[in-house]
Amino acid sequence: MGDRPVFSNKLLPYLLVAPQVIVTAVFFVWPASQAIYQAVLRSDPFGLRTRFVGFANFTALFSDPYYLGSVRLSFLFSAAVALAAISAGLLFAVMANKPIRGAQVYKTLLIWPYALAPAVAAVLWLFLFQPSIGIIARALQGVGIPWNYTLNGTQALFLVILASVWKQVSYNFIFFLAGLQAIPKSLVEAARVDGAGSRRVFWSIIFPLLTPTTFFLLVMNTVYAFFDTFGAIDALTKGGPGKATETMCYKLYVDGFKNFQINSSAAQSVVLMVLVILLTAVQFRFIERRVHYV
Repeated sequence: MGDRPVFSNKLLPYLLVAPQVIVTAVFFVWPASQAIYQAVLRSDPFGLRTRFVGFANFTALFSDPYYLGSVRLSFLFSAAVALAAISAGLLFAVMANKPIRGAQVYKTLLIWPYALAPAVAAVLWLFLFQPSIGIIARALQGVGIPWNYTLNGTQALFLVILASVWKQVSYNFIFFLAGLQAIPKSLVEAARVDGAGSRRVFWSIIFPLLTPTTFFLLVMNTVYAFFDTFGAIDALTKGGPGKATETMCYKLYVDGFKNFQINSSAAQSVVLMVLVILLTAVQFRFIERRVHYV
């Protein structure tokens, strides 16, 4: 009871949490409620006539092979982005945490990509891999690899994953580096005195102590792959070629803002929101059991 904070003014706690409550209500609760409302309606393209249709929009979605294809693609894409970004972030953090000359410079350079907007990062990769003017694209073509992601769906998906991973690695690097620097050096030194090698020290001591950070990043990277990769997809491939990179997030944009299927787009946004909530709940329910907090 002695550690419980006491406020002399009863209104002060409510004033302190008010900004967060207002932001959540304006930017999440209100848009989510509007999406649910629009998902059970069917309107003409101009919004002049609207009628209640219940779950008909959801039934149409799950009988659409193109939508089911975007669901499968989203799972593949998010798994690839999350695993690659977390692995690369951990690798760079371990390397930057070593006592080497110029370590601060490396750390600063590794953090820079996080400051870029997703669309700007995608444009950088566009200049590297564009089939006609891209430096890396021309190098690949020079060694006999027929690189043209505007025609090859596999290459387009690879490029979008690569750009998304590169953008997210900095975020993971910051958290892993902070986690590594919080590990007591006495534990590592004691293990080395006992004769443990570098790999044994990492997998038996360091990585178990990083599991809370890894679990947090797994949740954040999954959400990032589902929601925040829209800019990279739009700038690089616009969902093509042949819907090869049209994830759930990008498809609801195309249906809502280009094809004017407002109610179908609203139903897709509700499905995407429920899916991310379920994925996060599953991660907390099953994966968190393997997390070791110190």
